[in-house]
Amino acid sequence: MTEPVFMHDDTSPAPRARAARRVLLSALLASGMGCGVAMAQDAPPVGEHPPLTPTRDVQVDYDVQPDGVPEPKRVRTWFADNGGLMRIDSPQGMGETILNRMTRQVTIIINTQKIYSQLDARYGISNPFLLDLSMSFSRKGTSSVAGVACTEWDVRTDQGTAVACVTDDGVILREVGVDGDGLKGRIEAVHVTYAPIASDMFQPPANYRRIDPPPPPGTPKGGEKK
Repeated sequence: MTEPVFMHDDTSPAPRARAARRVLLSALLASGMGCGVAMAQDAPPVGEHPPLTPTRDVQVDYDVQPDGVPEPKRVRTWFADNGGLMRIDSPQGMGETILNRMTRQVTIIINTQKIYSQLDARYGISNPFLLDLSMSFSRKGTSSVAGVACTEWDVRTDQGTAVACVTDDGVILREVGVDGDGLKGRIEAVHVTYAPIASDMFQPPANYRRIDPPPPPGTPKGGEKK
């Protein structure tokens, strides 16, 4: 459910994104973090559904457990600007992933090397902490997770099904099953804090060095494919 998946098609800039993932996310792969840049899909007819993104600034600590992993890992996430901004912190503090859905940009930060890189997410952004209209929903009932009330929904995608418990303001508190990328597992909130989040939480540190993603495989030496 939480393994990073960056591109789902074979057109540019997919090779660049995949190469950048290999170099820049090698330290994050073991953390169980997940985010994706996915090919946009035609939305089905809109029926009843939960709010698709958090409508309030919120910090959520999740236990994340991909299928087959014996123990969950703790992941901290931050949402602001009605879900337009999201940050995912590595459990070991190795780095962060910042998603800007308004500019369709993904920023990958590696703290151990004090570097960051930015990827063009022109095909849209997906990850297990957000919902979208490519999914279909069916209301099940109500529950409570981490002391916060939520509504349970059956969620169906082309990849499979899941059950998600979502607050009235769009925070996923629990999701069990297969996410939109076909990855199976469980996420569950353990702590939820509603409070304003400073904008600099969604920027790389000023003293970090920006590096360009590596060129796609097969690029001739001395230049990059345009």
